[in-house]
Amino acid sequence: MDFTQAAKLGSCLSKDYAEDFFALLATYRNISASEAASRLNLHIKTAQDFLEDLFSLGIADREEVSEGKRPYFRYNLAVRQISMNLDLNPLFPAEDPEKERLGLKIREAQNSRARFTTSRSNDYISSVVIWSGEGRERRERKLNLSIPQGRFLFHLPFPTAEPVSIEDIAVRAGIEGNNIPEIIDIVNVLIDFEVIEGTAPSTRP
Repeated sequence: MDFTQAAKLGSCLSKDYAEDFFALLATYRNISASEAASRLNLHIKTAQDFLEDLFSLGIADREEVSEGKRPYFRYNLAVRQISMNLDLNPLFPAEDPEKERLGLKIREAQNSRARFTTSRSNDYISSVVIWSGEGRERRERKLNLSIPQGRFLFHLPFPTAEPVSIEDIAVRAGIEGNNIPEIIDIVNVLIDFEVIEGTAPSTRP
């Protein structure tokens, strides 16, 4: 099950009429959207959408019938149990692109319109505040950092300094290997906000 399917299932189950709807499906051999809407005192569009979501998730089956009038669907419950098994593996960063990203040389951008707040212990950055827009359109975005991210940014070269690779900064900051994905994530975010500028590593031998 992917996130789209999980969100759809979660939306169905969160409805205040969900249990009554499932009880209805469990009781009837099959039922139409209009019959279900009438029985549960719902708008027919609400019942139709619910049944179609169940059908798309494989929880309900449907059969088209005409009975001398315009064709419509009758639905029946296809399962007796619902299990949610959400695969998170696709969300983990790919290892090879991550290694390539480590060679990116970065530094703080000139005139970034960002404020780095140092921790009380003065050995890592606790948050970054970024401003965008002008006048009444001026907006503030605050990013609270994990401690590894804060230690990494504490060693970020200033705008006037030579850029340093992500890998070298991570070594200086004492960042462990299992924290590298979150480091690369915050670097990517700050590049998007133009708080950090990056230079691709040279490919020359």
